[in-house]
Order: sequence, then structure tokens, then C-alpha cells
Amino acid sequence: MKIFLDTANLDELRRAAEWGIVDGVTTNPSLIAKEGRPIEEQIAKICEIVDGDISAEVVATVAEEMIREGRLLAKIHRNVVVKVPLTRDGIRACSILSREAVRVNVTLCFQPAQALLAAKAGAYIISPFVGRLDDIGLEGMELVRQIVQIYRNYGFKTQVLAASLRMPNHVIASALAGADIGTMPFKVLDQLFNHPLTDRGLEQFLKDWGKVFQEAPAAR
Repeated sequence: MKIFLDTANLDELRRAAEWGIVDGVTTNPSLIAKEGRPIEEQIAKICEIVDGDISAEVVATVAEEMIREGRLLAKIHRNVVVKVPLTRDGIRACSILSREAVRVNVTLCFQPAQALLAAKAGAYIISPFVGRLDDIGLEGMELVRQIVQIYRNYGFKTQVLAASLRMPNHVIASALAGADIGTMPFKVLDQLFNHPLTDRGLEQFLKDWGKVFQEAPAAR
């Protein structure tokens, strides 16, 4: 499973990129707004840090404007994937942009039927939101499993991106469900490293090493 970082913060991206495990980035209007720069400038800077798919979302709600915005966003960098919402206008925009060889991430997916429409429209990525379904008492990960199964049944090439992953268990479950991509905040990615037995084991290794080699008298 590819690991994407769900942020537009350059400091977070630089820190994560140093680990060599980040395959791409997802952004949305809220994340871009937090950084206080125009989307074109911020996306360009992100593309300098991470060499992978970088999702940049339109803010228009009408298909014609989504298409115009999408074309402009796609010109920022070869790695840009244009993000559109799963609405009637969004699906129409996806269909047209996809035929123009613009890669499209269809976002805000909450049911399998929507994912089917996105794949039919030529989406490069579909983004089911796990955490937001959990928030209303549903099992968000079941949606990921259903979409993966439907796409396998019919050979759709659309990649399944598990979004709104809020804890390490979400990431593990996404991988078990067969998601192609999991996108997460920096905090969640950082938590994937942690286990108390790892810390205790390393502490013991270093302690044992020190007893033999650091405390031994120097050879004359």
C-alpha cells in the first residue's frame, strides 16, 4: 500500500520525506487555506519536496468551472492529480478531464455506488472517507472493502485511496482491506513507528553493549 501524507504543511512534508517512505500527498481547500498561500504556489512547493502524486482540489462547484480549474492545476507540475468532489458536476468534470489525460482524484466518497460512478467516469483515484463514516456510527472500513471488491470484479483501474485515517489501526485495516493508498496526517504517520517493546528492546541492547565495550578498561 502506498503511503500519502494528508497535509499542505511544508515542514511536516520535509520531516516525513526524510524517512523515504512517503509516496504522495493529498491536500484539500481547508489544508491549503491553513498555510496562507495561493494554491498554485503551495502545490508547486509541495512538488519540490515529494516526488509522487500530489492531489490539488478545485473549489468550483459547477462542472465547467471545475474543468477550467482542473486544467490550470494540472499545469503546475507533472505530478499533480486534480481533485474533484463526488457530485454530478464533479463526475462530469472527471469524465471530461480524464479524456484529456488529466488524472483525477474523486473525493468525498461515502458509498459504493458513488465509487462505481467515479470509476465509470475514468477516475484515477477514488477517496472513500473512513473516519467521517465512523463519526456517524457506521463502519468506514467496510466501504473500502466493498469498493476494492467491486473494482476487482470488473477490472477497474481506479486506485482506492483510504482517506480520513485517524489512527494507526485505520492504516493497518486499510492495508488488510486491499486499499492501494492510505493517506493520513503527519501525526498518524509518526505513530506508526511506535511500540513499547521496540523502545525497551533497543534500550536493553544498548545497555548490554555498554557493559562490555564501554565499561571495559582501555587496552594498553
